[in-house]
Amino acid sequence: MALDTANDQNFTRSAMKAELLDAETELKLAYAWRDQRDEQALHRLITAYMRLAISMASKFRRYGAPMNDLIQEASLGLMKAADKFDPDRGVRFSTYAVWWIKASIQDYVMRNWSMVRTGSTSSQKSLFFNMRRIQARLEREASARGETLDGQSLREAIATELGVPLHDVEMMEGRLSGSDFSLNATQSTEDEGREWIDALEDDSDQAAETVEANHDNDTLRQWLLTAMSALNDREQFIVRERKLRDDPRTLESLGDELGLSKERIRQLEAAAFGKMRKSLEGQSKEVLNFLV
Repeated sequence: MALDTANDQNFTRSAMKAELLDAETELKLAYAWRDQRDEQALHRLITAYMRLAISMASKFRRYGAPMNDLIQEASLGLMKAADKFDPDRGVRFSTYAVWWIKASIQDYVMRNWSMVRTGSTSSQKSLFFNMRRIQARLEREASARGETLDGQSLREAIATELGVPLHDVEMMEGRLSGSDFSLNATQSTEDEGREWIDALEDDSDQAAETVEANHDNDTLRQWLLTAMSALNDREQFIVRERKLRDDPRTLESLGDELGLSKERIRQLEAAAFGKMRKSLEGQSKEVLNFLV
């Protein structure tokens, strides 16, 4: 249900005119989708409750995300709810869908709030969406009592109010108070000012480290080739397929190809590794880890 700027208003108006389902009809549609995978029933159920998704999406506009993106995320949450809904539990679909729609929108907002991931645990999510509101209320209440809360006292009160660890409050406060800056911005107003990216330490491998690493890898490769030369063709094939592929094969798939049982492949693999360990005794631990 991807939306674009040109038709999102028409989509919203269309959703608001969709049929209202009574409890009996809703239940029939839910059973038809769950038991028969009736796509027409699914479409009718989702269309009827798209107004709910749009209404919930509008409540998150203050976080700066485009409305059509929020509606799209809300519709994804609605579809997840429809797929997981169990009509036997005796709960209205709209009640169940609210949680999935809200969770989908909140995840989207948190993913796009900053280039630095804000967090995804329950305590971090609670802080992200409630911290400012709770903070403002605590400050108003303290002011009404003629008190002033310092930063530490305020953070402790927020942690107690929301039932989250204090360090999560401190971390979220820093993330919400900052903003993203380009590393290509200059450190001064001068035309030839140094960019912030120039001040970052280069953590890439230096030339000497690269040469040394390549030499070590060549040595390890030679040791492995020598050890594998002591194996017969079938054992070499098993080792290659189990350890040298980017996507290692399973014992079962090798057994099917070689006409052997899964257990027999495991025994042959263990025997091959045993031969290789003997050949590699006294060598680097790194190459022995290959055989684990």
